[in-house]
Amino acid sequence: MSRALLLGTLLFVGASLSMVWAQNKTAPTDTGPPFPGKSQMTFQWDYSCPGGRVCSFDCPTGGSASHVTKLNMYLGTIPIGSSQAAPAAFYDFSTVEIPHLSSFIIGVGLGALSCQVNGLTLDYACPPKKQSAA
Repeated sequence: MSRALLLGTLLFVGASLSMVWAQNKTAPTDTGPPFPGKSQMTFQWDYSCPGGRVCSFDCPTGGSASHVTKLNMYLGTIPIGSSQAAPAAFYDFSTVEIPHLSSFIIGVGLGALSCQVNGLTLDYACPPKKQSAA
């Protein structure tokens, strides 16, 4: 009986320690923009969700999410082959549940790009802050 009690205690302590160690892990750090090197982004939108309100976005051709805490969108071109470039849109965002997500659309003709942004505040809308990828 004492062996069973000791084994049960060790299993409980081991499980508790693994949960504590998991909580001490750090999230990945951002090392650069969410688009490949040599891409030329011409416009950037940065959004945040003030006061923890319920925020979301929906870009039917590129990405969508709910419970969004921040959203950065980039519009420009990405090199294809040695001399061609294709239009591209990149989305870098965070949600309450997941700290870092990204999405993109690359095409020979994006046509119309539309996004519905709900509850988010536009913090920046100008040429990109970062011109090149890491």
